[in-house]
Amino acid sequence: MSLTFIDTNKISHEKLPGSGEFAEILNDKLCGAKNVVGSLRWLHAGEKLDVRSDKNTHQLVYLMQGEATITLDSKDYTVKKGSGVYVGPSETVAIKQAGTAPLKLFHLAVPHLQS
Repeated sequence: MSLTFIDTNKISHEKLPGSGEFAEILNDKLCGAKNVVGSLRWLHAGEKLDVRSDKNTHQLVYLMQGEATITLDSKDYTVKKGSGVYVGPSETVAIKQAGTAPLKLFHLAVPHLQS
């Protein structure tokens, strides 16, 4: 295993209509991470990210910057920088940008590994 420096400022962003922008910063191609995908996501006014886990995937979304409304089980929670949400297998969560500043998220997805 070797140490890999990933300059997240040089990775191109991909736009997703209504769901902001994202850039994968951790994956097999970038650093050999075969069983995990990490991305940065940016949401602007009116944009929303729906996170859905299949029956084998665990996910973590961490708010790095800004404010958001997170909807879990039809209940809204107002959160800010430093908050996070775990999304277990077969669970869903909606994250919507709130406040005046763009929302920056770190999104980590880890599938269940068969032994």
